[in-house]
Amino acid sequence: MACITISIEKSFKERLTRFPWVNWSEIGREEMLKRYIFEKYIRTGKITNEGWKFCEKIDWHPVDELPLKEEFIKKLRKIQKGSYSKTMGSKDLEQWFEDL
Repeated sequence: MACITISIEKSFKERLTRFPWVNWSEIGREEMLKRYIFEKYIRTGKITNEGWKFCEKIDWHPVDELPLKEEFIKKLRKIQKGSYSKTMGSKDLEQWFEDL
């Protein structure tokens, strides 16, 4: 396995040492692997079997990093502006879901 050395400011290192139970190497390794999987997913739209295993292990998927679609944002804004605190019957609820 290869080794990578990262230079950080002294003040930042002092803050990291406040958490001796954290395996910072493991966190760095996972973040770099996430970045690699994400970039490969953006280019190819595919994830390898090894990549899937890693994603499942940490409960993450590259799609989580993509920006929200504009149509979804519009629906959220519509919901935010609406008055949804009233009591709804089954017909009202069905209509509400259709409007989404």
